[in-house]
Amino acid sequence: MFLCCWLALGALIPLTLSTDPGVKVKLTAKGLEYGRTLGMASILKKLKTIKVPDMSGKESVSPIGTVQYSLTNLQIVDVGLPTSAVALVPGTGVRLSIGKAFLRLHGNWRVKYLRIIKDSGSFDLRVSDLTVTASVAIESDETGRPAVHVADCAATVGGASIKFHGGASWLYNLFTKFIDKAIRSTLQRQICPLVTDAVSDLNPQLKTLNVLAKVDQYAEIEYSLVSSPAVTTSSIELGLKGEFYNIGKRQEPPFSASAFDLPPQTDNMLYIGLSAFTANSAAFVYSTAGALSLYVTDDMLPKASPIRLNTRTFGVFIPQVAKLFPGLMMKLLVKTAETPVVTFEPNNTRVQATGTVTAYAIQPNGTLSPLFVLNLESSISAQLSVSATRVAGAVTLNNMDLTLETSYVGEFQVKALSSPFQLVLKAVVIPLLNVQLAKGYPLPTIGKMKLVNLQLQVLKDYMLIGTDVQFNSIYGASQD
Repeated sequence: MFLCCWLALGALIPLTLSTDPGVKVKLTAKGLEYGRTLGMASILKKLKTIKVPDMSGKESVSPIGTVQYSLTNLQIVDVGLPTSAVALVPGTGVRLSIGKAFLRLHGNWRVKYLRIIKDSGSFDLRVSDLTVTASVAIESDETGRPAVHVADCAATVGGASIKFHGGASWLYNLFTKFIDKAIRSTLQRQICPLVTDAVSDLNPQLKTLNVLAKVDQYAEIEYSLVSSPAVTTSSIELGLKGEFYNIGKRQEPPFSASAFDLPPQTDNMLYIGLSAFTANSAAFVYSTAGALSLYVTDDMLPKASPIRLNTRTFGVFIPQVAKLFPGLMMKLLVKTAETPVVTFEPNNTRVQATGTVTAYAIQPNGTLSPLFVLNLESSISAQLSVSATRVAGAVTLNNMDLTLETSYVGEFQVKALSSPFQLVLKAVVIPLLNVQLAKGYPLPTIGKMKLVNLQLQVLKDYMLIGTDVQFNSIYGASQD
């Protein structure tokens, strides 16, 4: 249906919230045209289900006199919708127009006249110049997803022409005077209800909109709308909440989304802007859930590494460690102390992370003896990517700075530990983080919708995804 490819992202849902969105979506004229092609296939299929009842009567027809007639088994054999358009009405919604449509029907005729004469045959009927105009209203259902209905519809049926197979020429007089109007009236009464049905058929599909999308065992992301879309003559722009939450525990972060504007690009069907707020709400969720912590043991380091997690190696940098805890393996706890901060700048994504590193000696009985706690300030660059319906990332360490928080082994030079801890971050922590980031995070989608011809730009305070759309129509046929 013509709305299905974008209603999930552009539904005109009346809302009371007024917060700034974390995610913005813009449907362009190209996207609307794609939706129109899907819509015509859906409406075409509906119009092919038109039922014309058998017709019979008795009329006076020149030059025969009184004629009893019946038209039976009327079947639609063809429907054409050569001209159609979908337009955005600024501040209002969507207007559908269909013109120059036609129907072809086949049926059987039978007449009786002059009391005893009977005749019968078949006929072909063409009804032309059908026009339909409809306004589609979109509202929110009880789950916060979009629901659609036809607010108003008007249909007209132009002319009808018939070809009788068999019979005399006066049959055409019978059709022109009495049957033509009745058939056109019957068809006209059915068109708008069928268009209404075609629009209503969208609702089961719209219920698949991932208003709340699970990410993993820690997080889910909400894509409900926070304000009514801005409808212009060329696009629909809307704001989605775009906020991560802990599963089972809704806690707002100590910051809010800031306003941002999408650029006036129109090459793709759809543009999705994900703000730094969305990324930072994810960082808040994972940090709050304790997911941004990791125990590092020696077996996690590369086998060829000269740096080992044992008191002998660290005794080189801190002699007291080897003296107080000789011949023991070590374990490190690396965790964030504050929520990491994600910043988007043109062609550059940076993450500033503040954390701690706690070093332990592992006693023979498995107990941990703390050695020291270091404060860790790190600057990280992120490379973002998008595919199908997910956005993913990979990070690299730019630089780090260590300061001493607590020592249980006396004073030592923290700077000497920069090299081994850079190795730990680059060889263990960053790769494990990238494994998780590579899994990606879901974008707002409906059903089996796919995003294709993807382009990603990092701009000031948000990243922009330009994309075209492919998805299954409401009748299951793949469209692209």
